[in-house]
Amino acid sequence: MKMIKKVAMSATALVFIGSSVFAQSLADAKKAIDAEQYQKAKSLLKNLTTTQPTKDENYFYLGWVYNEQGYTDSAKTQFNKGIAANPKSAINYAGLGAAAHLDKDAAGAKANFDKALSMAGKDSKTYVYVGKGYLLLPQGQNAVAAADANAAIAVLEKGKTINAKDAELLVTLGDANLAILKSNEANAAYSDALLVDPKSTTAAVAQGTLWRMANNWEAAENQFKAALTIDPNFGPAYRAWAETNYRQAQSDPKVASAKIKEAVDHYKQYLNLTDMSLESQLRYADFLINAGDFATLQQVTTELSKKANANLRVYRYLGIAAYENKDYANGLTAMNKWMSQAGPNRVIANDYLYLGRLQMATGADSLGIISMKKAYQLDTTKADVFMEIAKSDYAKKKYAEAGDAYNDYFTKSHKGTLIEHFQMGIAYYFGYTTKTNPTPADTILLTKADSALSYVSQKATSPVGDVILYRAYINDTKDADRNNIKGLAKPFYEQYITLQSAKPNLSDPDKKKLASAYVYMGTIYEYKDKDDAKAAEAYNKAKELDPTNKQVVAYFSRKTGGAKGR
Repeated sequence: MKMIKKVAMSATALVFIGSSVFAQSLADAKKAIDAEQYQKAKSLLKNLTTTQPTKDENYFYLGWVYNEQGYTDSAKTQFNKGIAANPKSAINYAGLGAAAHLDKDAAGAKANFDKALSMAGKDSKTYVYVGKGYLLLPQGQNAVAAADANAAIAVLEKGKTINAKDAELLVTLGDANLAILKSNEANAAYSDALLVDPKSTTAAVAQGTLWRMANNWEAAENQFKAALTIDPNFGPAYRAWAETNYRQAQSDPKVASAKIKEAVDHYKQYLNLTDMSLESQLRYADFLINAGDFATLQQVTTELSKKANANLRVYRYLGIAAYENKDYANGLTAMNKWMSQAGPNRVIANDYLYLGRLQMATGADSLGIISMKKAYQLDTTKADVFMEIAKSDYAKKKYAEAGDAYNDYFTKSHKGTLIEHFQMGIAYYFGYTTKTNPTPADTILLTKADSALSYVSQKATSPVGDVILYRAYINDTKDADRNNIKGLAKPFYEQYITLQSAKPNLSDPDKKKLASAYVYMGTIYEYKDKDDAKAAEAYNKAKELDPTNKQVVAYFSRKTGGAKGR
């Protein structure tokens, strides 16, 4: 009996030892996920799925790491393995819903989330990860949609009734409220989480992030320091601190230089604490884009692209950095690699925007315009692409096309300055005057030009000389039949003369413009009105302003010669 009892006790001890090792290992993996040490977490979890293949949680957390990294196909594989291990694994259905959400499959996300919640029972963790699933950002989305945040809040509030002391649930509830700028609700949730678990590093950092959004730099930094007091190796605290430094630098020019340096130092500490994984460095790339440090971004991504296991997303960042650094050829190569291999679900509007910019910068204008318009099709908030197209076309003397692009910009963005409307008018005017053999149909360009400048005249608080002068040019161009001059430009030249003559001092360029206005009036008086006295008066005023004007010289030469002849 003693021997049997001893064997039984040994077996029990082994069970407890095995359970302890499993629990500790899973806890370590979850801690690594919270610390954004994804490589370490994956290594631990892959080992657990091998040594503990019947534990559905192991597959879930491994799948969740893949979700965090955007590898939804790999994530789904793990969640399905978890369900195979335990068909009633609610949390793995939550994972499938989150993966579907990342893939922009709204129906699939809802179906899996609903199934997860129907099976959850009293397990608040399922509610946590359904809530987190709604808060994950699909490709091309820079912020949580209000509908997703509200869906997360609804789920998490239900989870709170099941377990009001789940610190992770409370932090996630705070995140959901913060996503729609419900600061008071977010602060209450984070505070509740810290009451439940005073050692929650994620809650401390989350509350610091809340203070950052309120531009309370001191309170934010105190929370990051508090998190690092709990765990000096908690990398996300340094990342959030770096992002706070950067925001403060943007808000206060007096400390900008010092805070940017602090931001870089803190981000380096974050990288060192997150096992320098590729994913951590890609997050660093996001930070560099926001900071506008494209020189460092190109250096970092160039090195990353040389690694055998380089994430394809590196080429997106490399393309952006190279464009901003005017390294257009290398930028186009990198962006083409990303666009051709990433797959449609991973390509976003901003990718087409930079592809278009790179194509246009390397001379492939037609392709560039197609790409930039594709960016607008994917994201209609990017109507500014038409302004970029307009300026590019104008610089390359494609004036009529530039005018159309300006018009698209005004129509689609519902905004535009008076200067931009003026530029559209000039573009259409040059679109006509630079044509080698304009046809009668091309006069529509002059009509568009005059319409644009008329708009500026109506909206301007006072008359603008150049607007009046170009309307004169446009209407003079319309008056094409020199044998039957109608004087369409006359009222505009008269207005211009009145405006400019009232100025006490004129620059040399303005004198030349005013002289040309008097020349026009002289021509009208001489040939249309047959009033030689007024013609002579106009030409004499033009001569005072610009004696070298060719038409002035010709007039007086003609008149002098005529007098001698008589």
